[in-house]
Amino acid sequence: MTVLVTGGSGLVGSHVIEALRAGGEPVRALVRQPSAHSVAALGAEAVIGEVTDAAAWRAASAGVRGIVHAAALVAHRGTLDDFLAVNVGGTRQAVAAARATGSRLVHISSVAVYGRTGPYIAGAGGVSEDFPFGPIVEHDYYARSKRAAEEALWETAQRGGGLAAVAIRPNVVYGERDRLFSPRVVRAVRQGLVPQVGDGTNRLSCVYAGNVAAAVVLALDAPAAPGRAYNVTTDGETALTQRSFAEAFAAELGVRVRRLRLPYRVARCAVDLWARWQLLRRPTEYPGIGGAAIRFLAGDNPYVAERARRELGWTPPVPAREAVRRTVRWVLANEKPGS
Repeated sequence: MTVLVTGGSGLVGSHVIEALRAGGEPVRALVRQPSAHSVAALGAEAVIGEVTDAAAWRAASAGVRGIVHAAALVAHRGTLDDFLAVNVGGTRQAVAAARATGSRLVHISSVAVYGRTGPYIAGAGGVSEDFPFGPIVEHDYYARSKRAAEEALWETAQRGGGLAAVAIRPNVVYGERDRLFSPRVVRAVRQGLVPQVGDGTNRLSCVYAGNVAAAVVLALDAPAAPGRAYNVTTDGETALTQRSFAEAFAAELGVRVRRLRLPYRVARCAVDLWARWQLLRRPTEYPGIGGAAIRFLAGDNPYVAERARRELGWTPPVPAREAVRRTVRWVLANEKPGS
């Protein structure tokens, strides 16, 4: 039977389609018109529509055995209402479709649901799925909407009605078809001067999209998965440090880099000032992750993925350096002239 994927032209969704097709699974993708060709090229049947449109969901979900809901606004410069409309509204439609079809729903959530305030995460000593949610800053519209989406998911699941729901919580995701993080790393490394916060020995809080997709495929069938959330937050034993991540990109690009070493406080102050300036210019719009970006660069990965290993049987199949190689090749093949 068919699996329905939303966000199929995006980073995680496209890798999920590839993983399902590699296993011989028929895939249908609910996408906007401009993305129809890209999901078809991955081997999915395209159904045109918005994730907030109930009629589109009914057409796309007919006869499916599972739904992977990966569509979301991530770095959109919009209002809180924009984020809630897509990230919460789309999730409610996914829930309704899963209940109507009796299919398992795998919702792509985020570690942002835990809260991204520095002292809260820094003092955690390991953030597992049972870690209590902390405060979210007012203008972190993405995190607020992703938490609200998960709350809507679990609220419906707890009421019963046959909803078999799973939440996958990745952290920063990179890989082919990443249009946010990876191209910026490539641009920085090409310049030959890479900022390094602290000594660079911290393991980065990121995961390859193909490794996330492997967990999603397992979650569609694992008996223990319904009703559970899973951190999918590391490339395993091959995970790279801040320093070796930049070195891996440099090696694939054939360049040598120098490092501009920045004390944590200096880097954090500079980014916070930039975020405040953005808020002054556009007070109702999402200013980006601000200080969270510096915590990402400077801190060790706090998110524990043991539950996914134990209950899903998940082991990241793609080593980190191979993941970087694939990522750089895709960025180079798809960059615009002059970028």
